[in-house]
Amino acid sequence: MSLPSLRLKANADRRLRAGHLWIYSNEIDVAATPLHGFKAGDQAILEAAGGKPLGIVAMSPNNLICARLLSRDIKLPLDKSLLVHRLNVALSLRERLFDKPFYRLVYGDSDLLPGLVVDRFGDILVVQLASATMEAHKDDVIAALTQVLKPSGILFKNDSAARDAEGLERYTETVFGVVPEWVALEENGVKFEAPVIQGQKTGWFYDHRMNRARLAPYAKGKRVLDLYSYIGGWGVQAAAFGASEVFCVDASGFALDGVERNAALNGFADKMTCIEGDVFEALKELKASEERFDVIVADPPAFIKRKKDLKNGEGAYRRLNEQAMRLLNKDGILFSASCSMHLPEDDLQNILLTSARHLDRNIQLLERGGQGPDHPVHPAIPETRYIKSITCRLLPNS
Repeated sequence: MSLPSLRLKANADRRLRAGHLWIYSNEIDVAATPLHGFKAGDQAILEAAGGKPLGIVAMSPNNLICARLLSRDIKLPLDKSLLVHRLNVALSLRERLFDKPFYRLVYGDSDLLPGLVVDRFGDILVVQLASATMEAHKDDVIAALTQVLKPSGILFKNDSAARDAEGLERYTETVFGVVPEWVALEENGVKFEAPVIQGQKTGWFYDHRMNRARLAPYAKGKRVLDLYSYIGGWGVQAAAFGASEVFCVDASGFALDGVERNAALNGFADKMTCIEGDVFEALKELKASEERFDVIVADPPAFIKRKKDLKNGEGAYRRLNEQAMRLLNKDGILFSASCSMHLPEDDLQNILLTSARHLDRNIQLLERGGQGPDHPVHPAIPETRYIKSITCRLLPNS
């Protein structure tokens, strides 16, 4: 394959040599290699200012991040062969970590497959293609996945906003075999079914697996409130870990149907109460009803999707955590989580401290958690680390 060149400005290769994988449009020598000469989805050989090849990149010429490194070996472009190799490397990690085939198999840049996410539900694979390059090679993706994993079904869940920036249409399509509406998985010994076709993202959030496991010693015999419950990842596991009663709150009736489905699957339907509606309104109503809980999980969607949302987003996290704290018993446990990449963990910690002091309560930080190791962090790319989870204890100020 003969690929065009993409030339960097002088010294613009330093980040790449230090381990980063992204190239910004202002780093390109556009006099030598104009970006308008490429189209989204192209591959190119990245060159230092002096002409030395640095590797092969996937092009997104109309974006600020105009290219992402696919390989540092110019003999290895993205094709079925490279996909099979990278999938096998990714699979070897997950099989070492987990004794059952339920996990994130591919996590984009961190697995050296930018623009590709694959979640595994046994013999069903749910795939997200977020780049024009991966979209252009979707047949190779299907062929590589079938060769490495021999699935019974592959679903392309290509409905994310990331595709808009690449000029790609959104769609959901079964591209191999048969994919049912609900697929089985197991997490921390608890059985679930996830709505991979109609549900959020790939249908399930494997990233909090380790944090949900931490619920076990706190939930036994306790009254638990799960905010933004989706289909019960936290709440149903709290019931399985011995909670006496679990309330799940979500704005989606479809999601709460999933809570009931998964609770029944594990024989805990009698422990569950579902509340449909806006979480902030539900918190006010629970407070007015003088409800109290021993353990509360606050795991909202990303309140901060862009840097410019930071101030408003921090305010939303503050309101959520403070209202949750108002419902905690005197010796209560709060699991506070954030999936906002732009919110540093220290800022979430400060929000918790400020909220506790505003309510005149003492706070102890007990445990910290991040995303599971099937979502490996690339050390040069802080954007690959997005999950924060802080377990804290709220006590009277006496």
